[in-house]
Amino acid sequence: MIKLSVYISALILSFSLLAQDTILENIGTAMKAGSSKELIKYCNANIEIKIDGKTSNYSLAQAEVILKDFFLKNPPKGFQYIHQGASPEGLKYTIGTYSLEEGKYRVVMVIKKVKEEFKIDTINFSKE
Repeated sequence: MIKLSVYISALILSFSLLAQDTILENIGTAMKAGSSKELIKYCNANIEIKIDGKTSNYSLAQAEVILKDFFLKNPPKGFQYIHQGASPEGLKYTIGTYSLEEGKYRVVMVIKKVKEEFKIDTINFSKE
């Protein structure tokens, strides 16, 4: 009986980690494509966006417009994660590099579990 509960717990943890990896992969793909339409699918209902020091909170509709404008002004050459981690409270974070023709942005995202899905809660673009 104990072995079965340990097995079930390990299986649930595996599915949770797989779902998280898939979401991070999808977010990375959206960033590489510079697609606000795809990226917004992985954002929380209210998201904090910081671009070059200017921070605001947005609804999904507003955030999509802000991200679309960012991507139009800064067309992507690539995106890659350079670090991922988690806090003791269960928040996930990623640090990545968003490359463009004339430079790079460091992208820090805070991802939290909302109901049963991981969603971007905060995204910060800082020019390097």
